[in-house]
Amino acid sequence: MSDSLRDILDAAARGSFPPADGGTTVVRQHSPRDAGVIAFTAHSVVFTDEDPRWVRETLGSVGCDALAATMNPRFLEAFMRRTGRSHDTVDLLTVAAPLPGEPPLALSAIDGPGHDRVARARRRRDAVRVWAADGGVLVLGRGVAGWLEVAVEVDEAVRHRRLGRALASAARHLACEPVWAQVSPGNARSLRALLAAGYLPVGSEALLLAP
Repeated sequence: MSDSLRDILDAAARGSFPPADGGTTVVRQHSPRDAGVIAFTAHSVVFTDEDPRWVRETLGSVGCDALAATMNPRFLEAFMRRTGRSHDTVDLLTVAAPLPGEPPLALSAIDGPGHDRVARARRRRDAVRVWAADGGVLVLGRGVAGWLEVAVEVDEAVRHRRLGRALASAARHLACEPVWAQVSPGNARSLRALLAAGYLPVGSEALLLAP
C-alpha cells in the first residue's frame, strides 16, 4: 500500500480501497494542521507524525474488537493526549465525481467571512472559496491531504425545498476533481441531501484539531 495519505484517498475516490484485512496503516501527516484517523471497510489509516510504534501499541491496549480500535474513544482520547489536539466528532466521509456544465442554481461568489460556516471552513481548510445562493451558502476549500472539500448551509426558513441537495450538486459542477464531504451520521437531513446529490459513503473520519 502507498505510504502517502493523498494516494490512498485518490484511490478511494476512484473506488479502489485499502484491503479489507483488519489492518491499520500508519502514514505521515500531509500537513502540520491535520492529524487523525480514516476508517474504511475493515482497514484504517492513521495519519500522524507520531511514532508508528506508539500508534500500534496503543491500539493493542484499547481492549476492543480490532476492527473498531482506531475509532474507539479510548484510542482517540490517548491520541489527543499524545498530540495535544482536540476532537469534535466522528464523521461519515463521502465523495462524488465532478460534473460537467453549469451548477443547477444561481450562485454569487462572495468574499469575507460573514457566516459561521465560512469562518469555520477557513480555520480548517486552505484556499477557501464561497458562494451565496438564495437561502444558502456553498463553501469549497482544501482540507485533509489537500483534497477538495465542500460544506453547505441552508437557512431554516427555506428548509424542505431541496436547496441542500442543489448546493451539494453545484459543488460538483464547480470542481474539476473529486469533491469530498464530511457529515455527522446523526445529521440525517444533511446526509440525505448528500446522497441525493450523488455523494457516496467511503468510510469514517476522526479529525484531530491542532490547538
